[in-house]
Amino acid sequence: MASRWSSKGRESDPEVKTLVLGIGNLLLGDEGVGVHTARALQRATRPEEVVILEVGTAFLEALPELEQADRIIIVDAMQADHAPGTIYRVPFDDCVKPEIIASLHGFDLSRVLYMAGRITTPEVIVIGVEPARIDWGTELSPVIREAMPAIIEAVRAEIDR
Repeated sequence: MASRWSSKGRESDPEVKTLVLGIGNLLLGDEGVGVHTARALQRATRPEEVVILEVGTAFLEALPELEQADRIIIVDAMQADHAPGTIYRVPFDDCVKPEIIASLHGFDLSRVLYMAGRITTPEVIVIGVEPARIDWGTELSPVIREAMPAIIEAVRAEIDR
């Protein structure tokens, strides 16, 4: 399928608002891949019905946008025992959710959607990336840096879906 992204964007469909959330901890190397991806997508022209946010570890800050979104695409590091840089597409309902909240930054999306008072649940897809290194540092590992174009394309393909 050809991408509908261009230097001019694409025709908007006011009926569907897509929210892309780049999550993760920028201080832990590849754990910040979602935020790095959101930053790259924010620099590109995109369809006007697409909102891209760097959430990091603060889901509560996205509450206003979560209340409005019809579709949510989460980009995050995801350990599933494959080669570093592997990209996964996983429905949010299939993801493991924490049983307890360790801090306000520990809220997971399901709890934040509940707090938003959503009557209907938006479609939520996770684009996960197998990390190579989760350790102190603000830089992505070389293998994840090399995978960034493919990660960005996976998010764009999901938006176009």
